[in-house]
Amino acid sequence: MNLQLKDKLFLVGGATSGFGKAITELLVAEQANVIAVARTKKKLVTLQNSSPHIEIICGDISEESTLNIILETLGSRILTGAVINSGGPPAMPVMETKLSDWDEAYKTVVRWKIALTQALLPRMITNGYGRFVYIESVSTKQPVENLVLSNAMRLAVTGYVKTLSQEIGTSGVTLNILGPGYHATQRMEDLFAKNSELKGVSEKEIRATFESQTAMGAIGNPKDFASLALWLLSPMSNYITGQTITVDGGLVKGIMG
Repeated sequence: MNLQLKDKLFLVGGATSGFGKAITELLVAEQANVIAVARTKKKLVTLQNSSPHIEIICGDISEESTLNIILETLGSRILTGAVINSGGPPAMPVMETKLSDWDEAYKTVVRWKIALTQALLPRMITNGYGRFVYIESVSTKQPVENLVLSNAMRLAVTGYVKTLSQEIGTSGVTLNILGPGYHATQRMEDLFAKNSELKGVSEKEIRATFESQTAMGAIGNPKDFASLALWLLSPMSNYITGQTITVDGGLVKGIMG
């Protein structure tokens, strides 16, 4: 299938690891151009050296200064789509949290996504076309143990995206959320470690427990996740907007999962 992405320009956050890197690599394989944003310069340079289709921005995508650099880098070019993606808040149960943790989680999970969306959206509306894909979590459908900050804040993003998709439905711009379940990323390794600490069992046992919670009995591959993201970034997804789709190997047990 030709996804019609050749020579189109995309912005990808968290582009040097996990889902962001997998999506970037698949976009480049489709001969799309990518502005890759991440915090580690060395990893960004390595990524850029892998393809002439990649530009890089080194910075924290949740910071206003990085947003300004993104807008300067884009200039007057047409942006086809944006992958709104970054790391999540630390793993902890409810009773470990302080109000300062909640304030910080709002900034790292919600606020910057609204700021970036509202900065990029007008140019897409002017062009009559655009694709936003937000990488959130399976916790948009059911909570993940010891991730209360993520569980709560990602629902705020879901409400924002759904509402916005209704308000601009005739604009040619679509907005959708992907909710990854358990995939082989650093985020999962951190979660295994936190659960191991809290429960006093080995990380190997924790991993096996997480695997057993899925219908497929396995941790996912970020490249499989990225293939759906690419379709949502393409014209093929023209009639899909305001959706939250979990990619979870059958983890979510609810009928609407």
